[in-house]
Order: sequence, then structure tokens, then C-alpha cells
Amino acid sequence: MGNLDNALQELREELKQMQSQVEKLDRAISVIESLNGTGTSRQSNQPTRVMSAPTRFMSKASRLKIAAAQRARWAKIRKESEPVAVTKTTSSAPMKHTMSLAARRKIAAFQRARWAKLRAGQKNAA
Repeated sequence: MGNLDNALQELREELKQMQSQVEKLDRAISVIESLNGTGTSRQSNQPTRVMSAPTRFMSKASRLKIAAAQRARWAKIRKESEPVAVTKTTSSAPMKHTMSLAARRKIAAFQRARWAKLRAGQKNAA
């Protein structure tokens, strides 16, 4: 019994040492990120919001409120990012690709030959 207690005590001491080492590494990383200016701090002042996936448990009023708030956010973004002058160019419209009559006939002939070959193979197998 004494050996297990000693082993457990040693493991707890090792855990404390590892935790302090991880904390030191976290501090070093945050210092380097703050110097770089591009890093994001893990401990931000703004709490993260987590919503559960199954919204079927939410009331209809709650879902409507969330939807209205999201529509307002998108409207605000659209209003802020609205371009000053809208110019329409012909190159921005997607170009339709039409197949020539000759190409369609070649494809149809190939398909007819393919089906005929398949039918011939089925007759021979039967």
C-alpha cells in the first residue's frame, strides 16, 4: 500500500511541474504574439457565444429574435460595403456555352452506337 501512495504522490508532483511548465510556455507565447502584433489572445475580454445545434428546443419567439438580429447585422454590413459607383461591364456576366449542331449529332451517334453495343452484348449473354 505504501508503494502505491508513493507512486501517486510522485505522479501528482510531476503533474504540478508539468502544469507550471505549460503556464510558462503559454506566457512566453502570449508575449511573442503581443510583440508580433498578429497573434490573438486566448483570454479575450469578449466571451464566446455557443449555441446548441438542435434549435428545435428553442421557442419560436427566440428563433425569430435571432433571425431578426442576423438580418439587421447583414443589412448593416451591406449598407457599409455598398460601392460608390456601380458600373456594369459585359465581361462580368457569365458566358453561355452553346454546343454546335455538329457536336450534338456526333454525341447522339456515339450514344446510339454505345446502346446498340450494350443491347448486342445482352442478346449474346441470354
